[in-house]
Amino acid sequence: MKLLVRNLPRSITEAELQALFEPFGLVQSCSLVMDGESGLSKGFGFVEMPKPGNGKAAMKQLNAKVIAGNKIRVKKAESKAEDKIEPNQ
Repeated sequence: MKLLVRNLPRSITEAELQALFEPFGLVQSCSLVMDGESGLSKGFGFVEMPKPGNGKAAMKQLNAKVIAGNKIRVKKAESKAEDKIEPNQ
C-alpha cells in the first residue's frame, strides 16, 4: 500500500520518516520529494508498505500526528493519471 504523507517538517529525513512508520510493519520504500534548486524537502513524501493492513494501521495512527510542530496528513496515495486511462469505448 502506497501512502502519501503531507505537511511534513522540511527538516525531516527519509530515515526519520521510515522510522515513524516502522512500528506498524515492514516499510518497503520511503521517499521525500525534494526541491531541485534548494535541495530541501518540499514537505511531503511517500511510504510504501507491502501489507495493506499495516498501511491502514499506520494511516489511522499517524494521520493528524504532530511532528516538529506540523500536523501531518497521511492518506492512501492515488494512482497516477496514466494508470487510470480507460480503453476506448
